[in-house]
Amino acid sequence: MPEPVQTEQALLDARVLVVDDEPGLRTMLKILFESSGARVQTAEDGRAALKQLGSGGFDAVVTDISMPGMNGHELLAHLVQEQPELPVVMMTAVNNDIADAVEAIKRGAFDYIQKGFFNNDELVRRVANAVERKRLREENLRLRVQLEGAKQGGEIIGSSSRMMEILSVVSRVAPTEATVLITGESGTGKELVARSLHEGSGRSGRFLTINCGAFPDELLESELFGHEKGAFTGAVAAKRGLFEEADGGTLFLDEAGETSPAMQVKLLRVLQEGTFRPVGSTQERGSEVRIVAATNRDLEEMVREGTFREDLYYRINVIPIHLPPLRERRGDIQGMVRHFVEMFAARMNRPGMRVSPKALEALEHYDWPGNVRELKNVIERAIALATSESIEVEALPENVREGKKRRRPSGPAAEGDELPDGVRLDDYLDDLRKRLISSALEETGGNQTRAAQRLGVTFRSLRYYAGKYGLKGGVPAGEGSGGTG
Repeated sequence: MPEPVQTEQALLDARVLVVDDEPGLRTMLKILFESSGARVQTAEDGRAALKQLGSGGFDAVVTDISMPGMNGHELLAHLVQEQPELPVVMMTAVNNDIADAVEAIKRGAFDYIQKGFFNNDELVRRVANAVERKRLREENLRLRVQLEGAKQGGEIIGSSSRMMEILSVVSRVAPTEATVLITGESGTGKELVARSLHEGSGRSGRFLTINCGAFPDELLESELFGHEKGAFTGAVAAKRGLFEEADGGTLFLDEAGETSPAMQVKLLRVLQEGTFRPVGSTQERGSEVRIVAATNRDLEEMVREGTFREDLYYRINVIPIHLPPLRERRGDIQGMVRHFVEMFAARMNRPGMRVSPKALEALEHYDWPGNVRELKNVIERAIALATSESIEVEALPENVREGKKRRRPSGPAAEGDELPDGVRLDDYLDDLRKRLISSALEETGGNQTRAAQRLGVTFRSLRYYAGKYGLKGGVPAGEGSGGTG
């Protein structure tokens, strides 16, 4: 039997769903749990319970076994499949065989109790144990996320209530087979969430990632599905693709919105049928891989525009998780600053580094268009430039000190708000885009992949505009498949 916990703390603000076909017992249990600080909802049978459980956010379910319509065993089977992290306490009637409750435990129930053979304190204690286990699992997941972030170069997802809600969703979804779509601006930590889903899934296979926007179609197909020897020029040996390499694990498709219509058809097929065909092969191969996709684009809008397949969108958007930008969760900034300061101070052998109040105030008021990734880079730069053990505001970039989102580019409209007569927005944007891409290519020695990263755009987008403007960039994509998060 689970060890006892402090019920006053465990049930405080916990959401509990009571399911029983007896109105009087439902009311009694609602009053009982609410007197311990819980927020309680009730349902008269399993079907009514599922409607309420669909909104998520519950910490425990207390359900009778014998009910008309959907009984407790059927409700339990559904929850074990769809919400395995949600603890269920089963109640049996006085004259029911104890073997019925034992069977429920074998099927995944957290605990059971017989009506008529318990006092109120005992029932509250058991439900409190269930809630405490769920919260411990969520805390373990949060710690795994932070540990995974440390291994991945010090990324951190934050600990604000908004991010804890997202981690709660991650903890519920991770053990399932559901496909997940993670949306959010670049730098918000999409890959870190994808890795957390894999870590919490219990899958024995590998976690592999690919940036779909960093490859032209022919190379992306080979990376995903593999190829046979001689399938194309340069294919001197057969190669296994990521779908095959990730068999039994998780494949993270970063920037999925950058895939071409032709590639979308191929992805849809493997998602529907679980089979694929390597380039140059006539043989079908199978893969039991979980897909987690991510994008910083509005896929719904792309579906309306006809640039993204509607059927593929619904295939990858089974469980949507949206990561808010850092400017919408400023409560996370101070903790992130502390984390990155400790990390980079240790790396640079500068123990005792701290952030001055004025510098911290500037960091908290800046809008962070580059999100967590930009904050991380700013702290690394500040520690490298600091002349004492304190990071002063002077060590921060000018745009952060002054609270500017980005420096205004030079050009016909840069000197003031009034535009010259005859200026056209499209022409101005074309001219600005051409100059920025040209500068990025020059800075990176013509390397298109790094130029795209420098500008925060996909390789496919940069290649298109470089061709449109007749700009010469030397090195095509294919240097790496890591996601941008």
